[in-house]
Amino acid sequence: MNQSYTYFLILLISFAGPFILSFDKKVSFFKKWDFAIPAMILPAIFYIGWDMWFTNLGIWSFNEKYITGILIYNLPVEEILFFFIVPYCCIFIYECIRTYFPDLKCTKEADYILGAISLILIIVGIFFREKLYTATTFVFTAFFIGLILSLRNYFKTFHTTAFLISYGIILIPFLVINGFLTALPVVLYNDAENLGLRIYTIPAEDVFYGMLLVLMNVTIYEKLKMRSEQYDTQF
Repeated sequence: MNQSYTYFLILLISFAGPFILSFDKKVSFFKKWDFAIPAMILPAIFYIGWDMWFTNLGIWSFNEKYITGILIYNLPVEEILFFFIVPYCCIFIYECIRTYFPDLKCTKEADYILGAISLILIIVGIFFREKLYTATTFVFTAFFIGLILSLRNYFKTFHTTAFLISYGIILIPFLVINGFLTALPVVLYNDAENLGLRIYTIPAEDVFYGMLLVLMNVTIYEKLKMRSEQYDTQF
């Protein structure tokens, strides 16, 4: 195999399972593409901009050995695809939890857990503010969680319990995929800008970098679904 297709093949393999299962009769996720696909656009724009900024600063870089060499500004095209493929898979898993466990309650305790994560992240992010990857990831994630919880009436369809369960499940394939990307390595990190704590070869910050991405996609997805349901009710 040509090694330059490594990153692309990792993404393709990751996408294959959720895409095929999207046509499962019970979940019928393909019927929700009208919400899922638009929900990915704004988070992808935000993350692509963030990624370009950090690549310019040398926070991370990409191993030319494992990418096709097709660049959009300073990012491999595979990295751009990452911000659509991974969210698709994550929204699919979240929707599976909502579908297979319809009686799952969105509890105040789940909100408290998410709030506690936000508080810890903001404290650690400020304390390690000189480490740019740590500080930005933790503060951005804490801020977005705070936004959801403080505007709970606006984000009332966001199911905190389902999110926490689904993200716990998502972490398994997420860590496997990231393990490949960081072990080969496809992505190289400047450890001066992170805590230096690793899960195998994965910077600990990646867990919350991923959490923010999934949070953004899921909240927008739920909002679009709610608006569609309200429209259908009116007409």
